[in-house]
Amino acid sequence: MTEEILVSLSQYIASEILGQPKRAIDPDDALLSSGLIDSFHLVDLAIFVEDHFGVHIDDSELNVGTFDNLNQLVALIRSRQA
Repeated sequence: MTEEILVSLSQYIASEILGQPKRAIDPDDALLSSGLIDSFHLVDLAIFVEDHFGVHIDDSELNVGTFDNLNQLVALIRSRQA
């Protein structure tokens, strides 16, 4: 299940946010702190996570502490699905 979440998030970010569908995103790549994703796209990503995985993301969680890499996102999603 974790691998499926990683793949889904990576594909969404590469295709829909970056416009580079063939780009590979490593699970530890910094998304926010590196500037790869800006604050506008952060909201898009949060909406995707909520809709696609059926979990709720609080506005206070839209930060580097929870959304800076795919591993953090997977951990958040898995904790909400449990």
